[in-house]
Amino acid sequence: MQYIEPFYNWRHIYISEEDRQSPFFGRTYSEFEFSLTVYNYYIHPQWDDFGSRTLYLKVLLADYEEKYAVIELIGEWNDAIENDIMELKREVLEKFMFEGIHKFILVGENVLNYHSDGKDYYEELYEELSDENGWIVCLNMPEQTQYDFKQARLNRYVELMELDNWRTYKPYHLFKKIDNSLSARLNE
Repeated sequence: MQYIEPFYNWRHIYISEEDRQSPFFGRTYSEFEFSLTVYNYYIHPQWDDFGSRTLYLKVLLADYEEKYAVIELIGEWNDAIENDIMELKREVLEKFMFEGIHKFILVGENVLNYHSDGKDYYEELYEELSDENGWIVCLNMPEQTQYDFKQARLNRYVELMELDNWRTYKPYHLFKKIDNSLSARLNE
């Protein structure tokens, strides 16, 4: 786990610590000092802490014109103890929503577990995004994690999707593929 880096092939397009509208503007990172942990395992220093002790993220892209963001996650999504959805919503998503972004792609392939505690923040987030014709998609969450997410019936608020080769897309093309897929399904 400690050598898993956030996806970096879009850094020539967007760097969250250089974006004045990003919650992570001005952050500096070490390439050598591992200080963040998920339980007893250190993770790569390029991940961002947003208030959870078990879930970290990296904003891969925020496009203020097209109104979407791509955020990669790593760790354990734990609403039962850490209330991670509240932290994610308050500390990251709402800050982007304030800047006009209402469509979020969460890359969840490195989310190892999910522990549920309720639907309140998911419902609230869903309603706020729906008011702006927005959505939230979790991409490539592992099967067991998806199972736990679906057991809590949270896939009514956060769309779960699979796209194995997402890294081969340019950001806009990834966004359009997901946006078109959601629009087509809603229009059926």
